[in-house]
This record gives sequence, C-alpha cells and structure tokens, in this order.
Amino acid sequence: MNHSWVVKIIGSVIARLGSKRLTYKNILPFKGEPLARRALRKLAESQIFDEVVLSTDSEIIARTCYLDGIRILRRPESLAGDDIASVPVFRHIIDSFPCDVHLNYNCNFPVCPKGVFEKAIELAMSTGEALSVPYAVWAQTSECLANYDDPMKITASRFKTGEVHPVDIHTMEDLIAVHKDNQDGFIWE
Repeated sequence: MNHSWVVKIIGSVIARLGSKRLTYKNILPFKGEPLARRALRKLAESQIFDEVVLSTDSEIIARTCYLDGIRILRRPESLAGDDIASVPVFRHIIDSFPCDVHLNYNCNFPVCPKGVFEKAIELAMSTGEALSVPYAVWAQTSECLANYDDPMKITASRFKTGEVHPVDIHTMEDLIAVHKDNQDGFIWE
C-alpha cells in the first residue's frame, strides 16, 4: 500500500528589539529592506512553507516587517531576554502554529537562497534537526523540539553551504561588509 504523507512546515524569523551590539539591528536595511522583513519575504516567496511566522517582542518590529500572509506572534516577556536560548522560542512558535517541521531563518544572514531551506528541511526530516554552516538556517521536527534536552547545546546535524554570505551581522561594520560584498559599482569616497 502506498501512503502519501502530508507534512506541515512552518518557517519563522525571530526578532527581538533588544540587540545590545547593534541597536534596532533586525529592522536596519539591507538592499533597502529591513533585515527581518527581507527574511520573512524570502521564506514566503520560497513557497515551501504552510505558514511563515514572525516571533517578536516589539510592536515596531512587527509593524515594520508586516507583509500580507505573514503571521505575527507576540513573544512573551519571559522569552524576550538576552539569556533566552532559541529552542524555547521555537517551542512557543510550534505551540501556537502546530507543525511537523519548523525552520528558522536567521535574518543576520540576508544572503541565503531557497536551496538552503530545502536542504535543512530534508536533513531535519531524516535526522530530527539540521543547522546550516554558516548558521543561517536551523530546522527541527516538532518531536525533536518537544524532547530537546539542553537548549544551550545544539544537537543538530550540520551541513556546510557556500550559498550563504558568511558574515553574521552583529555590528554596523558587519552590515557594511555584507553591503560591500553585494553592491557592484558602489564606491564610498
């Protein structure tokens, strides 16, 4: 007997207001678009996900990044601190939007093609959890998230990709470096 399984996949971007190293980082522009909004748009345009969710503690981030079809999940204060690992935030997302597979796209890496999402989902479905290197995309099955032992110790199968720009944006210099690498013909004198 041939079974056809339907898998529900949620894509997310998590964006707190309280970035310490680069204030308002998640809504600073890359190629004219706020980083978090760009990431949400890329997830939606990939047409892989049943739903795309922005998890945020900030009304200004929610309003800046709002796009038709994107679900906004208000993150409780208990999950908005600097010391909160991503896994509890991911659990909050899948508690609100039940799914079989969850994929988080880290908007600190604005250059990341659809193929990286597909690879992470495929690997997560076979191993439970996958993380791209550089760390732009992290995917888990809902079972993996439900049974995560120590959220500070990532257990993901890692896969290297040269398709993601390698700079993880945490400072203005990082953001400028990514711009420089992706703006042909622009010279700052």
